[in-house]
Amino acid sequence: MSTILLRAKCISFHNFVRVYRIWQKVVMKDELMPPSRPDPIIKKLDNSLFHSLFTSELNELAHLFKKYNYELKIAGGAVRDILMDIRPSDLDFATDATPDEMKCMFQKENIRMINSTGERHGTITARINNKQNFEITTLRIDTVTNGRHAKVEFTKDWKKDALRRDLTINSMFLDFEGRVYDYFFGYDDLQKRRVAFVGDASCRIQEDYLRILRYFRFYGRITEQPDSHDEKTILAIKKNIHGLEMISGERIWNEWLKILSGNYAKEITLKMLECGIAKYVGLPENPNTKNLEVIYDACKEKNVSLQPITLISVMLKNENEVFELHKRLKLSAYERDLAFFLIRYWEDNPSPSVDLLKFYKRLLIQSKGNISNTKSYICELLKCKQLFSLAEDIEQFVVPRFPVNGSMLLNRVKKGKMMGIVIKELKDIWVDKNFEINGEELLQEVPRIVSDLEDKI
Repeated sequence: MSTILLRAKCISFHNFVRVYRIWQKVVMKDELMPPSRPDPIIKKLDNSLFHSLFTSELNELAHLFKKYNYELKIAGGAVRDILMDIRPSDLDFATDATPDEMKCMFQKENIRMINSTGERHGTITARINNKQNFEITTLRIDTVTNGRHAKVEFTKDWKKDALRRDLTINSMFLDFEGRVYDYFFGYDDLQKRRVAFVGDASCRIQEDYLRILRYFRFYGRITEQPDSHDEKTILAIKKNIHGLEMISGERIWNEWLKILSGNYAKEITLKMLECGIAKYVGLPENPNTKNLEVIYDACKEKNVSLQPITLISVMLKNENEVFELHKRLKLSAYERDLAFFLIRYWEDNPSPSVDLLKFYKRLLIQSKGNISNTKSYICELLKCKQLFSLAEDIEQFVVPRFPVNGSMLLNRVKKGKMMGIVIKELKDIWVDKNFEINGEELLQEVPRIVSDLEDKI
């Protein structure tokens, strides 16, 4: 350490801090290692869910790695799901074989490999019997992290690979004999429905700031209480929340979508805002959380679901705030247009004498965009306004074919700029007549409409 201090006199303070941090990682790594189990094998599975995972292709893959004396285990989230008696949507695998060793093995056995950008991080994708793809990743440690990406180094040490993972519940392995390997008490946390980072929360977050949102996503999936966060974890998140500024909007929205689609979407969103997330995810400084609470609770009471973007949109005040959200998160066209629709029509409250069903049917008929999308937008708006039965009526409404088209009006409307207005007026009449008026009857209204328009021009 004294040598480092002497050399630091000749370099900038910034570089000294960088060297000191490297020294911490190298010299003090044993001190920074979190408590772990002396024996990582905690149990052996022998149930129908476990055995159902083994397709003939997976058995062939397992046999192949065993033949070449490499270890292969199921890793991460799939192990967590299996332990929760949930069939995983996909399986990730870890191995002590390097990418080059895997490629050599697969080439010798004439196993097709799928080209993948993951190879530089140690992932090889093998296709067995031309039926099933398997992603297999070499055990690794992160040598350099910058809050977004990591430079990795391959290792043979399963414990070191577990240490680099985000949450304890995602750091377990499962071999093909059913043995569960848990180095950092992930199984215990799973039993307690507790979400905890592997080791020091700040260190894990600073390796990849997106882990803040992953924490909240798994909190919604795992825990049984809406607000039983560990205070030290929340403090670590608050301390590092600014790091989300360097994470792409697409990655943030991908995680946030899952949070808003899961359990405790309201409570978790409020906790995230308490942690100071707003300005880093495209929200205004003071979003309308009261609106979110009222709408979310009302919909939950009626067992009505809202789309994720709707839950965010109800906290916004104007179109500019929608634009800023879209600018940050890179929403899809559908999500962006739904958010704009909700803002535009939120204050549009017809008088009590107006037939609301007819009002929203007219809004749907007059839509210039995709009718299916507009119907979805209107239903979301009505659910937010707690007009649940009306939302069901609109959802079930089958839009009839409008009996008039532009070619029918060519000889009746001489000025092209009037065409759109005339069609709009005809659609209003059509709606007022409950769609029971035919094309010929509608065309009889054209002279009057044109005359009224000419008088106004």
